[in-house]
Amino acid sequence: MAQTPLPRPHVNVLFSANQIAARIATLADAIVEKAPRNLLVVPVLKGSFIFAADLVRALHHAGLTPEIDFMTLGSYGTGTTSSGEVRVVQDVSAELAGRGVLIVDDILETGRTLAHAKMSVLERGASHVTTCVLLNKPVARATAISADLKAFDCPDVFVVGYGMDLAHRYRELPFVGQLVENSSERD
Repeated sequence: MAQTPLPRPHVNVLFSANQIAARIATLADAIVEKAPRNLLVVPVLKGSFIFAADLVRALHHAGLTPEIDFMTLGSYGTGTTSSGEVRVVQDVSAELAGRGVLIVDDILETGRTLAHAKMSVLERGASHVTTCVLLNKPVARATAISADLKAFDCPDVFVVGYGMDLAHRYRELPFVGQLVENSSERD
């Protein structure tokens, strides 16, 4: 028996697929300029998986051949606000000692997840850590951290798409947008 699809809510586009692609090319060039050696790219899953995939392809086109490993961290569950506690679901398995590491995350908001990832990698001996986020929300942070590289500053709204979700939905959207709950709020 086939399931009836859920109605598609309206999503206001904040950053289009074309805008994202252009910024990723610029970010890849900035990373290559740093001339990283033996680079390990560590996407923080799950939200960064699309951004990270596009970024590593852009790094390839720019001449880099990084190794890739993953870290899965969680603090949101199925809600729209952070629980305040970062859980390690899966850790990096690659050797980190003496390596340059690029941590890729979807959004920098409270700073807890990115700070946790960076500290974990440094504690395991990485020689240098660069952080790169798709979205930077210029809000008060729970921890003192900023991203070394960012694609966009994002308004202080809950966003979905391009890998980011609400209760594991909307990751497939090819853009970043804001869900509109009331039809009167549509553009």
